[in-house]
Amino acid sequence: MFNDLSSPLALLATRRSGKARDMVAPGPDAATLSTILRAASRVPDHGKLAPWRFVEIVDREALADLIERHYRLERTQEPGRLELQALRDFAHQAPVLVTVISLPRPSHIPQWEQELSCGAAIAQLLLAAHAAGFVANWLTGAAAYLPGLAADLGVPGGRIAGFIFIGSPAKPLEERPRPELSEIALRFPA
Repeated sequence: MFNDLSSPLALLATRRSGKARDMVAPGPDAATLSTILRAASRVPDHGKLAPWRFVEIVDREALADLIERHYRLERTQEPGRLELQALRDFAHQAPVLVTVISLPRPSHIPQWEQELSCGAAIAQLLLAAHAAGFVANWLTGAAAYLPGLAADLGVPGGRIAGFIFIGSPAKPLEERPRPELSEIALRFPA
């Protein structure tokens, strides 16, 4: 059943993350990225609040500067050169980078449900990138937790849920161990 990659189940069963640092061009062009983001927005969203934002990072050097500035603000001591270089390198991985920002709205819909919707949007973004023939990677890291970074990316009051790197794999992706269904799928009553 999963041999036909045009099958939706095969597509779901074959999605896996590629390492952002190993991605090469091409990445999705503007039209394809728009299609991917439209697909990512078609997730469960109780209350129709769209409690997430997609920020395409066009200028990677500007992102690296922002990350470094916010990182320095959080430290009481001067960060090391290698530490700063790792943060800057993070911003330059893969051909395309979309930052997904959780933006819960004041509502009768619980914040937790809105955050879950944001996570669903990221999962759907990863699947849409896979369906378009690309590899994607959802990363957080130190940059995701820097206060003020989401606001500087244009989403005041938001919280970075992840940096989504998209490109082409430089080498075949390795499959990672997956949990056995018997370990994660329960029945009630047992």
